[in-house]
Amino acid sequence: MNIVGQLAPLAFGLAVIGSGIGVGYVIGKTIESVARQPELQGRLTTLMFLGVALTEALCFIAIAVAFIPFPAP
Repeated sequence: MNIVGQLAPLAFGLAVIGSGIGVGYVIGKTIESVARQPELQGRLTTLMFLGVALTEALCFIAIAVAFIPFPAP
């Protein structure tokens, strides 16, 4: 039985859910920060895009790890 092949869809789902939660949190906090200090909008937007990119990169890494073949015991 190939358990790695059966767990790959679960890994994809968890990676996407975690990434979605992370991106939502980053964007929500950026909107909150801009509402408090509108003069920092440019700097906050730049940091937001950096945070979103790093969060999505972690998602892509998690998906790539699911494709790594593991030796059978």
